[in-house]
Amino acid sequence: MTHNPDNIATAGKRLEEAQRAMIMVHGRGASAQSILSLAEHINADDMAYVAPQASQSTWYPYSFLAPMPQNEPGLSSGLEVIRQLVERLHTEYAFTYENIYLLGFSQGACLALEFTARNPQRYGGVFGLSGGLIGPEGTPRDYAGSLEGTSVFLGCSDVDSHIPRERVLESEKVLKGMKANVLAKLYKNFGHSVNDDEIIIVNNVVANATF
Repeated sequence: MTHNPDNIATAGKRLEEAQRAMIMVHGRGASAQSILSLAEHINADDMAYVAPQASQSTWYPYSFLAPMPQNEPGLSSGLEVIRQLVERLHTEYAFTYENIYLLGFSQGACLALEFTARNPQRYGGVFGLSGGLIGPEGTPRDYAGSLEGTSVFLGCSDVDSHIPRERVLESEKVLKGMKANVLAKLYKNFGHSVNDDEIIIVNNVVANATF
């Protein structure tokens, strides 16, 4: 399973005219168009939204907690798709990294967070909605580099059947150690979806670069 980096959907401002860009990464069984629907709730008239489409609507076949080799080649291919998109935004469209945002839901959140940890620098903001860093318990988190104060939001249910709360808290600790400005919120008895409070927090970061 590999993914086509050119298979993308867009919304918002045209890339040629936008001041900022947000890469939106969909979850398992979903689509680029479905994650782009969140753009309607983000208050940023100067933002272009770009969403890659996973092959067969799945970035990698097993749980994000499975041994990483089991999720190859999808996992590495998905991370490479995000890397290529970030670099295209930076080189072809001249967005600074501080004007590039990453948002993912569920499997897409895991991919976006893992990409962020492996490719640290000052981004506009990173939003992991119902996700965490990838790999089984005990995975070494020896990521090199600094996120230089990037605001990273981790939002998840405290009883999510896919995302253990412990992994959300571990991800918070790791990313804080990489000099990110991290806010983690566990919503009591919430479902595996996006809630209004999360959208408010995303909008705060988009407007103010912080929480």
